[in-house]
Amino acid sequence: MEGPKTADVRTFAIYRYNPETDKRPYMQKYELDVSTCGPMVLDALIAIKDRQDPTLVFRRSCREGICGSCAMNVDGKNCLACLTPIQRAERENEAMRLMPGQDIKHDRHEEEVVSRVTDKINHALFREANPPVEILPLPHMMVLRDLVPDMTNFYAQYRSVEPWLKRKTAKKDPNVENLQSIEDRKKLDGMYECILCACCSTSCPSYWWNPQAYLGPAVLMQAFRWIADSRDEFTEERLAAINDTMKLYRCHGIMNCTVSCPKGLNPAGAIKKMKDQVEARFSPDWKNLQAQQILQKSQKLAQDLGLSA
Repeated sequence: MEGPKTADVRTFAIYRYNPETDKRPYMQKYELDVSTCGPMVLDALIAIKDRQDPTLVFRRSCREGICGSCAMNVDGKNCLACLTPIQRAERENEAMRLMPGQDIKHDRHEEEVVSRVTDKINHALFREANPPVEILPLPHMMVLRDLVPDMTNFYAQYRSVEPWLKRKTAKKDPNVENLQSIEDRKKLDGMYECILCACCSTSCPSYWWNPQAYLGPAVLMQAFRWIADSRDEFTEERLAAINDTMKLYRCHGIMNCTVSCPKGLNPAGAIKKMKDQVEARFSPDWKNLQAQQILQKSQKLAQDLGLSA
């Protein structure tokens, strides 16, 4: 028989904000014995909500990295809480623990005092070596409450690229699917798996600065997913719609999107391929045209602000 599990108490600092009662957001700390819950951050959140604070609000559904609901920022990195393990403390590291001298004899009272002091010092050393797990909502988004971001703008941008199959010619036989070759199907690998969790878009500085105009890496990759689909017959129209200074060219290849994707996808690579197709189809001088558009907008902004251009 297995013996009782050793307690492993960790501190979680969680972003809290209720617009109906709070003037500003704040961080609230909770202590949880993580040996009594599952291994993932989402397990800890569920345990805290169930056992300590039912007012804590967050999204969750599948618990296996499919739905994207539990996207949040844990210890400074965007991730899915259901796929992010709690960093277990190495509590058995003797170098971090203060032990009373075994060769020194104490009376019973002294032993109790030494034991209490030792426990307090060990606890302080443990907390210093294991800072709180910080959990925040996805960055640079409006927050509805606690860890729940407002995804309205994100989904509106997704709808704007018309993410569905569009054809100009009707099928001869409605009972036959729109077939494609194995090679054409492989072109969609690494894009169709996107679960629209927004981890990539909210890690992108360009999206932080221009969330209304720049589509962001998640939506741009989905736009290219349909451009690359051999069954779709609106390739030219899709490329023309995406060929915009703000929609597409705010991407500067920072690569935060690729690093933060919990599904291991490469949005930056898809955006690069889409830029290449735009360049090949529309204008050999597209970079100069882009620079002219930026200059014109900068001059207009300077005029509106009463500044010299």
